[in-house]
Amino acid sequence: MSSARVVDWIDTDAAGHYHHSAVIRWVEAAESVLHEDLGLLELFGTVPRVRYEVDYLDRLWFREEVVTSLWVEKVGGSSLTYAFEVVGPRGPAARGRMICVNIGGRSGDVPEDGTSSPATAWPDEVRALLSS
Repeated sequence: MSSARVVDWIDTDAAGHYHHSAVIRWVEAAESVLHEDLGLLELFGTVPRVRYEVDYLDRLWFREEVVTSLWVEKVGGSSLTYAFEVVGPRGPAARGRMICVNIGGRSGDVPEDGTSSPATAWPDEVRALLSS
C-alpha cells in the first residue's frame, strides 16, 4: 500500500528538513489506507505498537513529495510485522519495520482484575486478509 504527500512545515525541524517523528505519522497513514482497503477498520485501537525501527537514508525538505509504501512482512500468532519505505525525489529516504500485537480489544480496555490486556491470536479471517 502506498500513500503520497508533501513534506509539510509541521514535518520539519529547525534545520529545515523532515523531523524523525514525521515518518511514523506517514507510516500510520499508509497503514490506515491498507486497513481500509482490506476492510479491517476494526483493527484501529486493537493492535498497539511494540517495536519500531527506522534507518534514515536521506533528508527530505519542506514541500518535497514523498511516497510511503507499507506492506505486511509477517503475520505471527498474535503479532504483525509491517515493513515500510519512504521515497523522496532523490530515492529512498527512510526504511524500517513496525511490529504490532493484537490484543483483541481497545487498548484502553483493562480487564476487571486490573491486569494488562494479553496478546490474542488473530482470527482466521483477519489472518487471511493480512496474509493476502
